[in-house]
Amino acid sequence: MNVLVDKQELKDSASLDRRDHHQPSERLIGRLISCTGSRGVISTSATNLSGTTADFWSIGRLISINIGETRIVGIVYEMNTSSDLWSDTVANIIYVKVELVGEISDTPTGPAFRRGITSYPHLGAIAHRIRASDLQAVYRVGHGVPVEIGKLSQDPSIPAAVNINDMLSRHFAVVGTTGVGKSSAVSILLRSAISVKPNLRVLILDPHNEYTSAFPDISVTIDASTLELPFWMFKLEEFVEVVFRGRKPSDGETDILRDMIALAKARYNSGGGVSSTLIKRPLAFDNGGMTADMPVPYRMSDLLKLIDDTLGKLDPGHDRTDLRMLKNRLDSLCHDPRFKFMFTKSTIEDNLDRVVSTIFRIPRTDRPITVFQLAGLPSEVVNSVASVLARMAFDLAMMSHGAYEILLLCEEAHRYVPQDPKLGFVPTRLAIARIAKEGRKYGAYLGMVTQRPGELDPTILSQCSTLFAMRLANEHDQEIIRSAIADSSASTISFLSSIGNREAIAFGEAIPTPMRMKFLFQNKENLPKTASGIAEVDRTSDASTVNLRALIARMRGADPEALA
Repeated sequence: MNVLVDKQELKDSASLDRRDHHQPSERLIGRLISCTGSRGVISTSATNLSGTTADFWSIGRLISINIGETRIVGIVYEMNTSSDLWSDTVANIIYVKVELVGEISDTPTGPAFRRGITSYPHLGAIAHRIRASDLQAVYRVGHGVPVEIGKLSQDPSIPAAVNINDMLSRHFAVVGTTGVGKSSAVSILLRSAISVKPNLRVLILDPHNEYTSAFPDISVTIDASTLELPFWMFKLEEFVEVVFRGRKPSDGETDILRDMIALAKARYNSGGGVSSTLIKRPLAFDNGGMTADMPVPYRMSDLLKLIDDTLGKLDPGHDRTDLRMLKNRLDSLCHDPRFKFMFTKSTIEDNLDRVVSTIFRIPRTDRPITVFQLAGLPSEVVNSVASVLARMAFDLAMMSHGAYEILLLCEEAHRYVPQDPKLGFVPTRLAIARIAKEGRKYGAYLGMVTQRPGELDPTILSQCSTLFAMRLANEHDQEIIRSAIADSSASTISFLSSIGNREAIAFGEAIPTPMRMKFLFQNKENLPKTASGIAEVDRTSDASTVNLRALIARMRGADPEALA
């Protein structure tokens, strides 16, 4: 490949290639000296790289190769010289390796881009800086409603747009290491989605309590002090997770809860009394058609009384030790102030309509986003709450036949659907996986946000057809993203570890072709809390002013408003 391109020849070719005399001769790069089915090598020479000439001498830039009626578009992924030394006086031979992306042809309405190569360039074909009009054609959204979410890194005058309908219906993911601007990128995407689909409901699982500040005008916040999620809405597996605080119960303990909860629901449904017939018949037939998974109210006092009655029988049908330990667990759970959102008096009522209306903004108001703050909840209950919310989101969309379109956004998604199936909470994984696999049919959409895509279930990630990959330093995480992108664009993310803050490599169904872009700048008041420089915390305050008793009371589950 030791080919020297004559500088005068390049200059003459540049003059011929320019559409008018105002175009700079620096558009010329060199000539094609090698070509395979998907890649090519361009040779040129230079004595210095500065000013406008240096713009296209960088990784990730698009260039075009002229082959007559069409122009082949390539992306630069590697550069080197034929020598280990650089000279400012003698021409240096430079080899630019590009990946062939597609081709552009002129039409009566302007340049048109299509993926893939139908006519390959010949050796010696002229390669040059891509025209602005061609660059716009490459990233033009051809259908749907394009929404600008940023600017192209190569040319900030050209908007970076996505098809919001495709992004939502086929799910999306935002990945990137801490501090690169994931949360602010998510806030831009959500505002864009609501602008296009005003009837969309958005539920954010927010483990860091950061998104409330990003949507002060269009969201409501539910936290530990305002949450109302009755215990009877939990399926058996979800309730077991809360009762046993992550410990795997024995089969006998699970069987007791299954039988007793169904009986308690039957008692509540029959008006509160238990007939002598119910008492005499075997437990398996005393449930009146109820199951432990039905979202039907029951009283915890009834459940405890049923366990007591069973303990008093000559043949309880269950291990007495299991019965006593379960009763003690339930009793302590009901009196733990941290779990009052599950066990207050109002949770005994049949208030399912009010709970659904509050969480999923039905009927729709001018605040379609619900920020569900998980940081204040007991750690033992977070998985179960996430499972209930994901399950309800899918059921609501499905049972309304798509009348309610719902986006479930999972921040720190690897917590809920980890790569290792032995980790995490199985019902949460199944609920989220159901949205990922079937949600599109009913209007239930999924957004995944994580800093460790390598720890995320690859099956769930593969269902996210639009991906915004921000800076990732971990090689394993980069490999996960590389495997998600089409083979013909694998080199697009070769520089993923070095892109700047707010920058991303975006690719997938909602984007015509993989692009390197920078998300729009947001005002400070619309930034997520952690992205705004932690301005809400006064680091200069004197620790002696902290009310230690109030702090300890809050640790024990006291109401923050009562302590104010």
